[in-house]
Amino acid sequence: MAIATGLIVANLYYNQPLLDDMARTFHVGSGKAGQVGGLTQLGYATGMLFIAPLADMIRRKRLILICLALATVALVLVGMASGINLLIIASYFVGIFSLIPQLLVPMTAHLAKPEERGAKIGFVMSGLLLGILLSRTISGFVGAHLGWRAMFYIAAGIMVVIWVLLFFLLPEVEPEYKGTYGALMKSLATLIKEEPALRVAAIRGALCFACFSAFWVTLTFLLRENFNKGSDIAGLFGLVGAFGALAAGFMGKLSDKMDAYKLSAFTLLLIAISFVIFYFSAYSFTGLIIGVIIMDMGVQATHISNQSLIFTLRPEARNRINTVYMVTYFIGGGIGTYLAGQAWAHYKWTGVCVLGFALSIIAIVVHLSSHRIVQKIRRGV
Repeated sequence: MAIATGLIVANLYYNQPLLDDMARTFHVGSGKAGQVGGLTQLGYATGMLFIAPLADMIRRKRLILICLALATVALVLVGMASGINLLIIASYFVGIFSLIPQLLVPMTAHLAKPEERGAKIGFVMSGLLLGILLSRTISGFVGAHLGWRAMFYIAAGIMVVIWVLLFFLLPEVEPEYKGTYGALMKSLATLIKEEPALRVAAIRGALCFACFSAFWVTLTFLLRENFNKGSDIAGLFGLVGAFGALAAGFMGKLSDKMDAYKLSAFTLLLIAISFVIFYFSAYSFTGLIIGVIIMDMGVQATHISNQSLIFTLRPEARNRINTVYMVTYFIGGGIGTYLAGQAWAHYKWTGVCVLGFALSIIAIVVHLSSHRIVQKIRRGV
């Protein structure tokens, strides 16, 4: 499950180190090229909203295999795109049908013992996070040597292999929900209304992912302008971020043993600190590397803490709870990507760093205001 989540979620991030190459291919500006990354993330949110809840009412393995086949087709269409608008549309569908990791993570929570849930989620999430980060390294290297289109054809081939493996190895989980799809979708609003901890976790997660996306989507432009480096170097920063992803697995174990509220306050502070470091590192590789490690550790550890919290709420509705959380999460990422593109276009790296710092401070404020809500959940009230 960890390997599958990592390889499938990578589909969402292959384009980020390649945005400058895509802009050059289609003769468009950085803002237009940035829409490729933003629409991919919003596509993921769309898939989470309209497809992921189905996992509570139909067999999950069947749903996963159908989505994986459609994601493979969408990846081929990205590689074949003849114009920037077609590329954006195809990327949107890559996002929609690559929602599979968000079907596997609730499955992990379902299969794990309650006292090990944080550790098990952290383990699978480490695979997912490594996929997110190492995808940039792979795509940067492939883009520099074979061209950006080759990366998406390779990704399609990987999806075929994963489809076969999941067909033979993935266990089936029988659905518990017996109602209609319309009632299922209406229940999402009920969950948002009745679960304040879910609202807090979703907003906190969205702000963190907005920070994360703002950095990664503009890094390729910074390296091109200030360091005269291409997609391969942008991709190598994914290796640096992998340290943060590995640390996130350790944070998952900590969330089972210590006060998650205090732990999250610390991890959110790490994100704010990272953007201060980024601000003073516009011409320093060393500073950027340190900032990436700190930021990724903060973002991913907060994400695991959020999921450990929401999966304690309603076991029979874990996919719908995860849907609310992840849709909000990726809407945050899409907005962060868009705002970062505008910030870069008008204020360059300074604008991106100010944006990331401001969003992280808002996340800290949201967190500090949620103390009573989180404590009630932890006490089982």
